[in-house]
Formats: sequence, structure tokens, C-alpha cells
Amino acid sequence: MLKTRLALLAMTTAFILPAAAPVLAQEAAAAGFARSDAADPYLWLEEVEGERAMAWVKAQNETSLGTLQGDPRYQPLHDQALAILEARDRIPNPGFATGLEGEAQGISNFWQDATNVRGLWRMTTVDSYLTDQPEWTTIIDVDALSTAENANWVWRGANCLSPDDRMCLVTLSDGGKDAVTVREFDRETRTFVEGGFVLPESKGGVTWIDENTLLISRDFGPGTMTTSGYPMVVKRWTRGTPMDQAVEVFRGQETDVSASGFTLRDPDGTLRAVMLRRGVTFYEGETWVLNDDGTTTQLPLPAKSGISGFVGGKVILTLEQDWTHGGRGFRTGDLVAWDLDGLLGRTQAPVELILRPTDRQAIEGVTVTRNRVVVALYDNVRGGLISYAPDGAGGWTATKVDLPENVSVNLGSASDQDDRVFASVSGYLTPQSLWLVDAGTGAANSVKSLPAKFDATGLEVRQFEATSADGTKIPYFVVGREAMATDGSNPTLLYGYGGFQSSLLPGYSANVGKLWLERGGVYVIANTRGGGEFGPNWHQSALQENRQRAHEDFQAVAMDLIDRGITSPRRLGIMGGSQGGLFMGAMLTQRPDLINAAVIQVPLFDMLRFHKLLAGASWIAEYGNPDIPEERAWIAAYSPYQNLRAGQPYPQVFIHTSTKDDRVHPGHARKAAARMQELGYDVLFYENTDGGHAAGANLRETARRLALEYTYLTRRLMD
Repeated sequence: MLKTRLALLAMTTAFILPAAAPVLAQEAAAAGFARSDAADPYLWLEEVEGERAMAWVKAQNETSLGTLQGDPRYQPLHDQALAILEARDRIPNPGFATGLEGEAQGISNFWQDATNVRGLWRMTTVDSYLTDQPEWTTIIDVDALSTAENANWVWRGANCLSPDDRMCLVTLSDGGKDAVTVREFDRETRTFVEGGFVLPESKGGVTWIDENTLLISRDFGPGTMTTSGYPMVVKRWTRGTPMDQAVEVFRGQETDVSASGFTLRDPDGTLRAVMLRRGVTFYEGETWVLNDDGTTTQLPLPAKSGISGFVGGKVILTLEQDWTHGGRGFRTGDLVAWDLDGLLGRTQAPVELILRPTDRQAIEGVTVTRNRVVVALYDNVRGGLISYAPDGAGGWTATKVDLPENVSVNLGSASDQDDRVFASVSGYLTPQSLWLVDAGTGAANSVKSLPAKFDATGLEVRQFEATSADGTKIPYFVVGREAMATDGSNPTLLYGYGGFQSSLLPGYSANVGKLWLERGGVYVIANTRGGGEFGPNWHQSALQENRQRAHEDFQAVAMDLIDRGITSPRRLGIMGGSQGGLFMGAMLTQRPDLINAAVIQVPLFDMLRFHKLLAGASWIAEYGNPDIPEERAWIAAYSPYQNLRAGQPYPQVFIHTSTKDDRVHPGHARKAAARMQELGYDVLFYENTDGGHAAGANLRETARRLALEYTYLTRRLMD
């Protein structure tokens, strides 16, 4: 196969972009370009590993890499990015776990650097971790494992059975794919268990019921996967039996997004309930309990809700819809608690309100310690921590954690042995610091902090609001010089995402600082609808038929930047990936007059076929269903692939993706580039043959991607 591909690469670009393609495209355009599969001349680019498609990819890569890596600014940018990524003065991300060799509590960490490109899973004691030079014990060396097994392993984590955390389910991905292999590992002997549990590569999940029993969801063969490409069957697998003899305990429907299982346990490891989740859509689902006799019972929870923790016998729930239970009304965005016995119908325990955010607040994270619920609560996109405990009378008392203000606060690992929890604090110009919080008292101590990775002298952060087309105020942050000119001359990079209730929160990016801000660029982050910056309603206001609102929000921010004189169309570039790549495509096709550069990362682009490609069907709840005429109409109105036109002021764009991305199909990016080139536009396209949806399987690949992006942006906006 390799020789065949190499032979194809030697052929002319007439084969790579066949002479017949423009004719087909002209015919398609007469009936509306790519409005049907028959009218799409580039379906062959959806064949991920197809010889013709890979030959096209190779030719595109040679051109784009030649252009960008040939720029004298590429190598310095690459070296700076790699130095940041491989730096050893990063904060090791801590995870509370039962310690080694009888230690009651320890800290686990996954670490990558220049020597350990694929990474080390390692452990130390809590006391050692809190020192400047922790003494680490390596549990798994992923680089050595990859070499020994001649594999391209990417670490995806370990799930260890409490309370001793000795037996673990280690998850590994081939090249960064979402599909993973799971293998049982003995943390004490530091070896994979001979004859232990092994789950071959598949999308899905696995959790422990007890030391001899797993709850697994995966591809069990025909009729066991949803149209979204995820498992719809959950089975109970007993040690010592073949996996094909695992007992089915739950089955969803083919049109669902997925089915999965999880458990609720007390801090001492006692199993309290085995739960099953049927994901009917991306945002709606059913929660079931697996009874002792093997039957299942659906629980009376609202479709748009999720279990965020289990503490003191109470299930902690986040609500994403209004809900009435027991005569009491709850609102979208509320955080509530329900005694497990009440949830299971064994008692009449009422649902209790823990927290109700205001219209300008959002819950960005929830975790539980041994006795408390800890919430990352944001107010106007600025973070803080609050700890809650039941007052014994159906209410909850709040304790504010003493942390810096006007920053981002992200919850880390929480202890199940006491009320300690790690939290990280950072801002656009504030390097990350790690705090150890006592959730009971609200006391917090900074235990580690990063040195500055770029020169922030003279830089400041400002927050503005733009007015969208329907009058909604859209906040955005501007990071740039205190004394920046307001004559439109500032090279400005505008970043957006705008979907799936994912919030863009202030955070320190060493790469943005070093590769862009330090060199005179301005960085802007748009908090558009579709995200979660102001809770579920902020997201839901831009769903499906209202998706265009999010695009208009992003455009409004661009126009506001120009109106304020911060930048101008000549100096404005945009960047976004995945859903954010769709954002970039909408800006490109709707308001190309506002921009001079677009970095389009692992994008969605052909929205009339998104539901047919890989995990795309799972996103119908976000965008709508192209197979329903009414919904197809609103999707077609903004789908970038179908709306590319000749004779438009499109700037040169840089589109990149990954062959190993098994979430957003690389065909989106490929077809976007091919169509634009056919229409006569200048396109730089790069496809990493590894990396998954993150577009980088290891640190060196990530450094290359960053250097390519910022070389391109320099050429377009700073020259």
C-alpha cells in the first residue's frame, strides 16, 4: 500500500485535482453546489485513507509546508513553541489517589517533556508534591511502552478501583483517536495483568463494579452502535469469561447518541448504585439504575440534567431545563441535591436547592470532597469558588473560598478522604498558580506557581461589549498594549468557538503570549452565544434554527473592534477549531470584508453532511437534522461549504486537520480547501497524519502546528 501511495504522489496535479472536477462543480452549481450527494464533486475526499485522497493530501502538504516552513520566521516560532511545550518548570497536574506502598493518600500525575514525548504516568506523596522538587515514582512510561510494542500510543488516562486504587483500567489511543484500547494494570507490581481484562480498540467506556466485574459499553458487533458511532449497548463482564459472553444489561436505540454506565460510591469505596445513561440526544437523556436482580428502572430526572457528584448520600444534579418536583419549581441552571434513597423511590426525601445563578453568572465546574460540594461560579466571565454543605434542615450553607479575584478559577482533583481540593488560578496575563483549598473553612494556599513565559510589560486586559444584530450585548476580552494606537493598525487575532455550552474563560497561554502578544499582536476572545459563559440559556439561545445568532455575535465583535480603531480589516485575523472552525467558515462566507486571515482548525464545514460523517449524528441537537426539509433550509443558509462563491474578497486561508481525527471528519477540511481552490482562491492546507481531534499526538507535532499557524498569521497581518 505504501509503495502505491508513493507512486501516486509522483503524478501531476492534474490527477490530484482532476480536470473533470471543475466541470462537475459547474454542473452542481447550476442546481446549487453540493446540495445533494450527487451534486458534490469532492465526496472522494471523505475516504479517509483512500489512495486518491491521500495523494491529494500529500500534494497539499508539500505546497503548504514549503510555503510556511520556508519562511525565515517559521523556525524561531517553532523553537519557541517547542521550548514552552517541553519546559520542565510547568506545574505537574495533581490527582488525589491512594498512595503507593500503604500510603493513605498520594498524588498521581501524567507528564510530558522533551525526554518523555509520549509521557509518564507517575506518583508521589502529598508532602513530596508540595515541595519544589517532588520525588516521583514512574508507574507507566508511555514512550518505552510504545517502543516495546511498536505502537503510537497516546495516553488517555487510568480508572482505578477504590478504595486501594491498586487495579486500574489503563486507556490508550492509537495516534490520538477517540477509539481506545483498555488494559488492566496492577499499580503495585507496575505491570499489565496477565490474563486480565483487555478491551480491543473501540469507542465507548468502561467502569468497575467490583474487582471481578466491569460495566462496558463498546462496539459489540452489528446492531450495537448508534448512527452517531457510539455504543448503544451496555454489558456486565465477569472476570474469567470471554467478552462475547458478557451479559447485556441495557440497550438504547440506534438513533440515540450513546449508552454508558457509571457507579456511585461512598468515600470508603462502598458501591451504592450502578447507573446507566441513555443519551437520547447530545443534551437530553435518561438515567436508569441497575437493580440487584439484573432489571433496570428509569429514574425520575429531567431529560436535560446531569449527575455532578455524590456526597453524604446525596446525588448532586445540574439542571439545564426548568423542572417541577414535589410541588417545588426549579430553574434552568440550578444546582440541586437529592438523597439517593429519595431518587430511587425508597423514601419521600425532597429535592434541595444548593445554588441558583443570576442571569450574568454560570456554573463552570462542580466537584465533591468527602463532605462538601465545591462550585466554580463565574460572574460576568470572572471566576471564584464557593463550597456548600447541607445544613440539616433541607438547605445548604455557602462558604466562599479565599482566592484572587478577576481571574479564571478551575477546579482540579478533590480528595475523598478529607475536604481538600486543588484549584488553578490564571488570567490572560497572570501565569497559572495552583492552590490547595480547604473546602470546609474556605482557606486556600498557593502551593505552586509558574514563572512568566512571555514579556507582559505594557500589556493589559480590557473587557468590552459589542451589540449583535438582534441587540444582544456580547462581551469580549482584548489583550494588548496599554497605549495601543486606535488607528486600526494593530495586528489582531480574534478567537471564537460559540457552541456546545463551552465557555471561553480567561487563561494564561504561553504560546499566544510568546508567539503573538510579545511580537506586537492583539488577542481577542469573543464570548458569543452558543457558549456557556452565562449558563444554559446563553447556549440554548443559539441552538438549531437560531445558530445564525452566534455567527452574528462573532461578526459584531469584529465590527466593534474595527469601530473602536483597535484594528482594521487589513489587520484582522480569526481563529477557531472544530465547532469554532464552522464559526470561521461562516465569517469567511458571510463577512469576508472584515478579515485578512483565517486559521480554520479541524473544522466542521459541510453542514448538509455533518450528520453522516463519524460522530456527526450526535450533534443534531446542536445544529438540527439536514434530513428534515425545514431544518435543512436553515442549515443550508449558513453551511460554509455550500456557500463558498466565486468573486468574493476571501483572504488566503490556512486550513488544517488530522487524518486520525475520528470525531470531526477530515473530509470537512479537505473539501473546503478543494472547493476554494477550484474557485480560484489561495488556500494553505495541512493535514497531520496523526494527532486525532487535537491535531497533535505529541509535543513536537503540536509545536509544528503552532509554528505553522503563527507563521501564516505573521505573513497575513504583520507584513
